[in-house]
Amino acid sequence: MFSDHKKGKMTADNTSQQNIIAQGTTLVGDITSKGAFRIDGTIKGTLKTQGKIVVGKSGIINGALEGENADFEGKFSGKLKLSGTLSLKASAHIEGEVEVGKLAVEPGATFNAICSMKGAVKELNKGEQQEGQKQRPETERTA
Repeated sequence: MFSDHKKGKMTADNTSQQNIIAQGTTLVGDITSKGAFRIDGTIKGTLKTQGKIVVGKSGIINGALEGENADFEGKFSGKLKLSGTLSLKASAHIEGEVEVGKLAVEPGATFNAICSMKGAVKELNKGEQQEGQKQRPETERTA
């Protein structure tokens, strides 16, 4: 009845639950969570989560966002850092600094940001150097 086995199971279930910020709700401050978020209201501050973030058409985030993957239909202004994919729907409006693993943008989305994509850059530079060395004629080589 009071075993530790049930506690462990409850904890695992809690991490998969979704947090919902409803339309008309404004949160001011910092939020840290392991679960996913659906945002149709407004967040002013920092949101850090291990779960997926979905920002609806009426959703607004002003501040910082850190997580794995995010889908945007609403607005974001600030610093956004994702280890995975940022997907922007046609109604999305993004401004600020963006650091992502992958970026998907639908036609019509507004993306006014300084963007850096992490992961593939090192592989691309290494490949270009190897190709450049192979194609260099012997007359150009120096001793």
